[in-house]
Amino acid sequence: MAAIVLASNILVQFLFGNWLTWGAFTYPFAFLVTDLMNRIYGARAARQVVFAGFVVGILCSFIGTRIVGEFGPLVTWRIAIGSGLAFLTAQLLDVAIFDRLRAGAWWRAPLASTLVGSTVDTALFFTIAFSAALTFIEPGNDVSWAGEALPLLGIGPVVPLWVSLAVADWSVKLALALVALVPFRMIVSKALAGKIHA
Repeated sequence: MAAIVLASNILVQFLFGNWLTWGAFTYPFAFLVTDLMNRIYGARAARQVVFAGFVVGILCSFIGTRIVGEFGPLVTWRIAIGSGLAFLTAQLLDVAIFDRLRAGAWWRAPLASTLVGSTVDTALFFTIAFSAALTFIEPGNDVSWAGEALPLLGIGPVVPLWVSLAVADWSVKLALALVALVPFRMIVSKALAGKIHA
């Protein structure tokens, strides 16, 4: 979890196309780690992993607020708050949903918990970090660029830029939630088989 959070905090600074950062491709695997821990060791262990990831994320964000780049700090306070709050809320929600659905079909708990967690994560992060309605969080941070009215993903109705960024990020999370079912099934089968033979 710590490695995924660290990598995502670094990769979020680099663009992939017009609507995504490279961090969008690494961060969703945090849900895979949480779900694996939940399935193999239970909800308590999964929550411990979430808190460890949260601490690493907070440390990364704090360090990022101290490093000044071309346009100011690499991490603004709004991004730090949005990132931390979104991560903790979404991951703990993921743990709770997974735990309630664990008795069903093998794919239902990881898929449902990740879809709900990813949706909450995306909504919280992008709203806190970039919505004009929340400028009071960090008045000195100019996020007017994120409010620029553009067609959604370059082709849809006109929305603030940050909404397109959120939709693109959310789409990657949903796609990776489906892809992650394959390693989830393989790792759980191997781990549980190992427990039986031990």
